Amino acid sequence: MKSPVMGSDVVHDIIGIGFGPSNLALSIAVEEHNAGLAADSRLNALFLERQPRFGWHRGMLIDDATMQVSFLKDLVTLRNPTSDYSFLCFLREQGRLIDFLNQKTLFPLRMEFHEYFEWAAARVAHQVSYGSEVMSVDPVRDDAGRVTFFDVTCRDTARPGTTVTHRTRNISVAMGLEPHVPPGLELAERVWHNSELIPRAEQLAATGAPVRRAVVLGAGQSAAETVDYLHRTFPDAEVCSVFAKYGYTPADDSPFANRIFDPEAVDVYFSAPSAVKQSLLDYHRSTNYSVVDMDLIESLYATTYREKVAGRERLRFLNVSRVRDVAPAVDRTDGGLDITVEFLPTGEQQTLPADVLVLATGYRPRDLTALMGDAAKLCLKDDGDAIRVGRDHRVETVPEVAAGIYLQGGTEHTHGLTSTLLSTVAVRAQEIHRSVLADRVTAA
Repeated sequence: MKSPVMGSDVVHDIIGIGFGPSNLALSIAVEEHNAGLAADSRLNALFLERQPRFGWHRGMLIDDATMQVSFLKDLVTLRNPTSDYSFLCFLREQGRLIDFLNQKTLFPLRMEFHEYFEWAAARVAHQVSYGSEVMSVDPVRDDAGRVTFFDVTCRDTARPGTTVTHRTRNISVAMGLEPHVPPGLELAERVWHNSELIPRAEQLAATGAPVRRAVVLGAGQSAAETVDYLHRTFPDAEVCSVFAKYGYTPADDSPFANRIFDPEAVDVYFSAPSAVKQSLLDYHRSTNYSVVDMDLIESLYATTYREKVAGRERLRFLNVSRVRDVAPAVDRTDGGLDITVEFLPTGEQQTLPADVLVLATGYRPRDLTALMGDAAKLCLKDDGDAIRVGRDHRVETVPEVAAGIYLQGGTEHTHGLTSTLLSTVAVRAQEIHRSVLADRVTAA
């Protein structure tokens, strides 16, 4: 059966939509499976990525920021400890293995882990089409009306108006999360989401315009890192951290709590009743959501105390507060802002003249409905109107669908806290890979 645009007989076994760490781990699983096999036994995989090259949270690659998961939870080790795609193999190739071990840490620099991802992505680049933005996923029916394939149409970002369609038996959707902007606020020239922190800060610094005050909204790890980064980057600026809590909440990374990220914990969570699932999420949110590493909390507190002693306080914490309004400064022509902050216990408001507002307000799952189009109508929903997903990460569909839809992310309601995290990325890739193989054997 020919692909409708390419005019090719190629029908892929799986197409990945998005090429972040999740689908990168899957591509490596496919690559290792194919090694040494005859052509007719290999999986034919293609991964579509709208960026021109691999990139993962580039806007937050602060030079001294470290990972919050062990390097052993890399792209492959929990699936295949002997893989030469591991972080340790990367370090050996870079000539840094002994240097890293001498640090006696499980947590690499974030920029180094990104370098590892780039290294791995380059080795499977033949599976990836960069600059390919997926526009639609359309079901393809056979003569009996069964959906046996999907046509994935993407736009060439380098050539506007040019589209290509690929046909596949399965899709793996891993588009990541999108920045969350609180209601009533809008991104602008001087209002950024922290996902763009480094490039936007560098652009602002390059203009030579003075930065007298920067305001950061949020209370999680990214917010605290943003506060620290701005405080160091703009040495003459006051940096105000605004959050509704009384203080930053320490992340619970204790050994027992971390078991919530074990692969076996996913099994337990998946089979638990809905009420138990919600209880587990509530109990263990402090392992991941709106929490900060204790070392960073103590460092920020030490900084603000030193400044009090010195009599020059540049670091301020406006706790139990929220941003009520953001408007262009009426008495300035340089893009400044007037930010209204309310102290919640009393309702008292103050207006802070500022040069920039950074929203470190987290992320949310992307809406798959617009992307999937008619294919979304084939997906079954639970009583809460959430997509039903099997343990193997395959979406449950109406009976006439033989082609597979796999989700990597957006499955917290079925698979727990690890849904969007790196902790089980290697194991999840293995589970999807095995499911695709089993389905191919059954279909044969």
